[in-house]
Amino acid sequence: MVTVFQVGVGSGGMAVLDAVARDPRIARVILLDPDTYQTHNVERHLFPRSDIGRAKVHLAKDWLADRRDDLEVTALPWDIDDPVRELELQQLACGADIGICAADNEPAKYRFDSLMRDADRPWTLGEVLSGGIGGLVHRFVPGGPCYGCVASYLKRDVTEAPAAPAPDYSAPGGPAPELRVPASRAAIAAVAGLHALVTLDMLDGAEPGFTTMLVSWKRVEGVFAEAYRPHKFAVPRSAACLHCQSFGPAVAREELDVALDQALERLGRE
Repeated sequence: MVTVFQVGVGSGGMAVLDAVARDPRIARVILLDPDTYQTHNVERHLFPRSDIGRAKVHLAKDWLADRRDDLEVTALPWDIDDPVRELELQQLACGADIGICAADNEPAKYRFDSLMRDADRPWTLGEVLSGGIGGLVHRFVPGGPCYGCVASYLKRDVTEAPAAPAPDYSAPGGPAPELRVPASRAAIAAVAGLHALVTLDMLDGAEPGFTTMLVSWKRVEGVFAEAYRPHKFAVPRSAACLHCQSFGPAVAREELDVALDQALERLGRE
């Protein structure tokens, strides 16, 4: 039976969790999200308005309990970047069979990547592009490219949206364009469904032949030539990646701690 470790149970995270957790092979789910359900979340989340003010992980746990009373759910309202939780987070990653990342900020994605690589566990990531014009689903396996490798590759090889116009400083207090246009519930659900399928395929040992799938939902001049078109990328591990590149044999954390202590002791004697 499978244990899933998921960070992020927002609009996209809950949609992918709802699909994945219904699979009878899933016996336990560990959920991590520090956020509280708020009024502005109602439009895109699965939870009802009456739940405003509660922690999202607790709402997710209740949601799953209503659908699978045999599923063990651990709900933790933690921040994945909290250094106080470092050891506990490592233990959670090592206790999982597969990871799901539905976080919407870059530091959390890199942190989850580090945890899963250290634990030697596969994981998936889903991302909705601004305005819901498309989305990405990534799959990561032990020994393969990390999130840093993929992010670097996509930045080089995928055409990016034109930069937003500079703010008009001649009119202080005037309207400013949004830097991130919210995606619709439909676009979020579409990416989440694809994310769930890729995750479940990993449990089957499937090899789809890609690291990242980019799907355009809309035609956007200068960005996507066609709507509803998939683009698959078999991203290689980058020798220049500062996040996962190995410069010799792997060194255990305990050895690094000892080396650091010894270095500090030498400095104190000088």
